[in-house]
Amino acid sequence: MSKNKYLFPFILVTSLFFLWGFAYGLLDVLNKHFQVTLNITKTRSTLLQAAYFGAYFLIGLIGTFVNKFDYKKGIIFGLLMFSLGAFLFYPAANASSFNYFLIALFILAAGCACLETTANPYVTVLGNPATSANRLNLSQCFNGVGSFFGPIIASQIFFSNGNSDNLDSVKNVYLIIAVVVLLISFLFMRTELPEIKEDVVEQLSEAEDKKPLSSHKHFITGVIAQFFYVAAQVGVAAFFINYCTESGVKIDNAFASKLLSIALVLFAGGRFIGTALMRKIAANKLLTIYSIVNVILCFFVIFHLAWISVYALIIIFLFESIMFPTIFALGLKGIGTHTKKGASFMIMSIVGGALVPYFMGVLSDKYSTATSYIIPLVCFVIVAWYGWRGYRVKGNNESVQVDFAKH
Repeated sequence: MSKNKYLFPFILVTSLFFLWGFAYGLLDVLNKHFQVTLNITKTRSTLLQAAYFGAYFLIGLIGTFVNKFDYKKGIIFGLLMFSLGAFLFYPAANASSFNYFLIALFILAAGCACLETTANPYVTVLGNPATSANRLNLSQCFNGVGSFFGPIIASQIFFSNGNSDNLDSVKNVYLIIAVVVLLISFLFMRTELPEIKEDVVEQLSEAEDKKPLSSHKHFITGVIAQFFYVAAQVGVAAFFINYCTESGVKIDNAFASKLLSIALVLFAGGRFIGTALMRKIAANKLLTIYSIVNVILCFFVIFHLAWISVYALIIIFLFESIMFPTIFALGLKGIGTHTKKGASFMIMSIVGGALVPYFMGVLSDKYSTATSYIIPLVCFVIVAWYGWRGYRVKGNNESVQVDFAKH
């Protein structure tokens, strides 16, 4: 395949990053919209996050799919699942059934999970290997763009006059998404893509290689830290709109959705800032500092100080930005041939985003949305501990530099 022939496949693969970013960007706005249109509690609305991240956990569990089939088939399968889930929003809206929406979202998210596990390695082979990291970093920028536009579009459509109390806008938006995704799947079917070659895993000494994965304590604590980080990230975003509209200042659902987009821009930009800072500060130290800052910001959120608390909530996203890839890299350091298996467990740990936000919903319904942010506070404390002590590899306390383009 000539150099020029890589361009169109690269554009196609990069579009996938935008798609799953956009789908996630819509998710937190749906929480609030369904509370209004379907008259459900905040606790029950968190089942959206449970369905979405539960699908990611399941796909991680059966991740052998991409080992049995080539990556092109994996992408096409993911796109078809994505499209099917989006199409199912239409009958779910006609039935005004929250349970049907959960089924549709689960199928859609399963498709997104397939895309995430296949699109990243595709980008690395679509051109010169020396520039693979640059290509992947560029593609990930479009993921941030999708996450930004999701809430912006949702605020204009879901909460505009005449749409805030019905589901017509939801079914129309997802019908358009379904058609677009289906068209992209047909393009992939018709496009020649290069084969993926498995990376060679760095080997440890024979004695260390025989150690079971469970004996690497820094990996075990890394999986735990990742579980609680994702729980915090999802919970903070899931109740963002609720918090803003209940903050005591004049913020409606549409404006709160726009504030969420600003927060997601800070999240995306924070990765570039973090990359620069890690040239001077060890990754584990920066993880600890960022986590402690978020603990302090959570206190401001809990104390319900009007605009001060809203600003604190927005800034939390900035300091979340480095956490997932940093924990990922620290946890997998030094586990040798267990790296691939360890990475699967790391991905599966995002089930924290499916489980923990439910308890935030319980606290929010019983007390207040502000009170529910006690849970992310505790999660960030656990992440801070991991950056301080838990990351240490036995016999080697050196820090690791993180390449955000690979995580």
